[in-house]
Amino acid sequence: MGVIVVGAGIAGVTCAGELAARGVDVVVLERARGVGGRLAVHRHDGRPADIGAAYFTVSDQEFDTRVRQWRRDGLVREWTDTLAVFEGTTRIGDSSGPMRWAAPGGLPSLVTESARDVTVRTGCEVGEIRPGPDGRPRVDGEPCDAVVLAMPDPQAARLLDPHTAAGAVVADREWDPILALTIGFARRGWPELPAAFVNDHPVLASVADDGDRRGDRAPVLVAHSTGALARAHEAAPEAAVTTMTAAVGRLLGTAAEPEWTHQHHWPYAAPRERRDRSFHLDDDGIGLAGDGWGRSRVQTAWLSGLRLGRELAGRLGG
Repeated sequence: MGVIVVGAGIAGVTCAGELAARGVDVVVLERARGVGGRLAVHRHDGRPADIGAAYFTVSDQEFDTRVRQWRRDGLVREWTDTLAVFEGTTRIGDSSGPMRWAAPGGLPSLVTESARDVTVRTGCEVGEIRPGPDGRPRVDGEPCDAVVLAMPDPQAARLLDPHTAAGAVVADREWDPILALTIGFARRGWPELPAAFVNDHPVLASVADDGDRRGDRAPVLVAHSTGALARAHEAAPEAAVTTMTAAVGRLLGTAAEPEWTHQHHWPYAAPRERRDRSFHLDDDGIGLAGDGWGRSRVQTAWLSGLRLGRELAGRLGG
């Protein structure tokens, strides 16, 4: 077999797509039922709400070229360059910055589009990855020319031998969790804001107006918790729904009761420390990619997969 990519998030499918474009045989293995990874949505009555990354920004020329193509294809839209800022429960103003981009069909649609020309096998659980005696890695005992782990470090660490170069790179690297609470209301009833950063709050880190983000004005909010709250409710994330819902109500000054809620626990939302490299690839043919390789952003994950795919294709003669 050629190259195996484990993980069908934006980094994994981008890496696989680059390898395939350069003539390298590649297959993506994904344990979930679909692609997307932490670019994920929750669907309520068929409507998607982004519960992973809230948006993405662009500061790299190659990524900008890709985003412009997505835009021509109708997959993304410019959303906002200004977000509200709260200190505790007090709105202290707005923060201007780069344009935040959103996807009307949900951010996973970008991964689905990127995976069109790649073989992806969903529902495939990988148990271990080890170097082989012939210099080729083994995925659950089966040899391949190279393997890429496109996932958060703690997940990669469970698959790798800690005594290998890749295993040592991901060992004991800490990531912060979050809870992502989606709240659906009967009607809109909060001040106009696309999204908000929430600082020095015991419960909330951010809130996004998903109706504004999606462009359909649906009365749906998505709140991200602090890492501390997520750690406290790791065993039972649903127990934090009432606390988070009340906190959102106080923050935005709305007393309306939600019609529905959905809670999702992300155990590995973002690494605590940044890396300077875009990816890892050692002589044993085991590579690592994802948004943990640089600043934790969608662009980081995309570039990590692209650059690792190029390097790996060059080594394999693609």
